[in-house]
Amino acid sequence: MAANNRLAILGAGSWGTALAIALGSRFEALALWARDAERAHDIDELRENRRYLPGFHLPKQVSVSNDLAETLEDADMVVSVIPSGYLRSVLETAAQHIRRGIPLVSATKGFEETTLCRMSQVVRQVLVDSSIAVLSGPTFAKEIAAGEPAAVLIASEEIDLAEKMQRAFATPALRFYTSRDVAGVEVGAAMKNVIALGAGICRGLGLGSNSVAALVTRGLAESTRLAVAMGGDPRTLSGLAGLGDLVLTATGDLSRNRSVGVELGRGRKLDDILAETTMIAEGVATCRAARQLGIRHQLDLPIVAKMYEVLYQGKDARAAIRELMERPLTSE
Repeated sequence: MAANNRLAILGAGSWGTALAIALGSRFEALALWARDAERAHDIDELRENRRYLPGFHLPKQVSVSNDLAETLEDADMVVSVIPSGYLRSVLETAAQHIRRGIPLVSATKGFEETTLCRMSQVVRQVLVDSSIAVLSGPTFAKEIAAGEPAAVLIASEEIDLAEKMQRAFATPALRFYTSRDVAGVEVGAAMKNVIALGAGICRGLGLGSNSVAALVTRGLAESTRLAVAMGGDPRTLSGLAGLGDLVLTATGDLSRNRSVGVELGRGRKLDDILAETTMIAEGVATCRAARQLGIRHQLDLPIVAKMYEVLYQGKDARAAIRELMERPLTSE
């Protein structure tokens, strides 16, 4: 049992639900918040999130609510799994219910489009008195819920906090590593979704493993350039939050961003694809923010640029891949 006895998780999508299942046995009580009241009631009654993670049952320690005050009451620590586009507004509402000084762990991957902030920066701006960590790494919610072994990273500028979270969350199936490099972890986590869209496009076009490997490798180079420009350590991008998460998301069949890319490669329109997707593909919004960050830092991010053209300017996916291959020759 964790030393702290009450955990609150904000966000009852697939990832938030999977974390509740994986971490439930570590706490005397775990409160899971869902934005939709009817869905919160159904999950709590059925002990299963049939919309986002069907077939997996919540531990008895887990309660589900649409009431932020109820969810956050007496919480010793908070994990936020709110999609990037809603994070600030939810936290602004939740702030009055979060006790001063308790740690908040951000498990959201992306950038805030309006400010280009990393997720922990958004948290800091809203919850000025909270200790902040970020959680990332190569994980699919379904496999975490099933108890399959996985390794993840928890990063904080306060290394004591990262180590505290490491001890509090570790399970026989979920191994945590620590890091101080919050910027590198968050940039890697955000960028991998954009690169996964491109990898999916390659598959949708019928291209083979050579093409995907080339795109993933050069995508890692782009992610590293942006991470360093934003204050990250390039070594972080070769670890769990960089290469590990990128390979998983760009090649795994459970990746929602890769799946969107596959459909784009098959010639479908983005709006039609997203209309059929129950879960948010963060890479779509992240691509727009990453393009702006590249401009801000005067970086060459060719994969991001071509994904932006496909997503927002109607560029033919096959032409985008061809143009990436026809760029001027250079050294690695």
